[in-house]
Amino acid sequence: MNDVYIVGAGMTQLGKQPQLSVKQLTKIAVDAALADAGCTLADVQSAWFSNTRQGVLEGQYGIRGQCALRALGLQGAPIINCDNACASSSTGVNQAWAALRAGVCDVALVVGAEKMFFPEKRERMFEAFWGGMDRELAHGQLERLQALSAGLATPPDTQAEQRSIFMDSYAAMARHYMVLYGATQRQLALVAAKNHWHSQFNPLAQYRTPLDADQVLATPLISWPLTRAMCAPISDGAGALVLCSESALGRFGRGRAVRIRATALASGVERAPDDFDHHVGRLAALEAYKQAGVAPGDIDVAEVHDASAFAEIRHVENLGLCEIGAGARLAESGATTLGGRIPVNTSGGLVSKGHPIAATGIIQLHELITQLRGEAGSRQVADARLAAAENGGGFYDGEEAVAAVTILEKA
Repeated sequence: MNDVYIVGAGMTQLGKQPQLSVKQLTKIAVDAALADAGCTLADVQSAWFSNTRQGVLEGQYGIRGQCALRALGLQGAPIINCDNACASSSTGVNQAWAALRAGVCDVALVVGAEKMFFPEKRERMFEAFWGGMDRELAHGQLERLQALSAGLATPPDTQAEQRSIFMDSYAAMARHYMVLYGATQRQLALVAAKNHWHSQFNPLAQYRTPLDADQVLATPLISWPLTRAMCAPISDGAGALVLCSESALGRFGRGRAVRIRATALASGVERAPDDFDHHVGRLAALEAYKQAGVAPGDIDVAEVHDASAFAEIRHVENLGLCEIGAGARLAESGATTLGGRIPVNTSGGLVSKGHPIAATGIIQLHELITQLRGEAGSRQVADARLAAAENGGGFYDGEEAVAAVTILEKA
């Protein structure tokens, strides 16, 4: 089978951008990726397009990829639509990788584009998050998760009036983690502060103002123990990648190419609430390491799905970058900060860089590609050669509904 390489990467500025449509965001990202690869749409033989919000917010329930990519001039080539919640574009990369490995095509385009901010549809914006859960079972699953920390003392005002249901889930997970391992709200604040500090060096990040732990704790409460600066914002944005097989690499050159060493998807299994060895993110990570033939200690830099500050702690543990239960202490030690043993979320992470849901997986990979190419400037990790991305999607029974782990290698 062919090895697969990423030869072009592009993304938009992230933030609330009501003036831009999904098609316009897509064009910015795709144009940047094609220019980076030194090719045109005529070279693309297959395309994968990810979006989760156009149906509920704009009524565009089907053919989203055809609408966005044919508007750019992509014709004839198959366009596959991919909606897998927050892991949508990582899933697109996984499927494009499989097609390239199998020889179905030699050059593929993978795009994630999301427009989440519609100020005139605020109620619907928050209602849309329920689509990432089982609508029939979600209330009961959340109640069981919240019951795991029922004995933990919390402040009287524990939730904001309007919030994403995902933040209630992350908050319940965080409280359970506090009960099990003695983690503190301040340790969560240190994770968020680290990412807000990193994002000042990322010109495409939604937020670029450094915050310390006290400032993070002083932001408004969303769902205890999570304050606003510990939670990913509403974001508009897009990312795009050009992938090719080993046999086509000569058309692009190896100099700035990045090899996909592994890409693994997993869904959850029935497990006890404190059995984190079988967490969906851990299952995906173990499969990715097996596929790549590497170990957690070989990873030089990682991007993980910190839709909340607590989520970074959980996913650092899932990747095996520390023992289960040690993630909060790892962050507190400075090991995950630029210059530390294993820098995590050098982009600023979802909490500060931004989280345009279907585009997030590709945007995580964009950061790691930049690192492996040695082009990250003030946020560069020295001598980075192997990188890991963990991207979760949706919620099901106390954990993400899908997890994607991708391992990249400097070619």
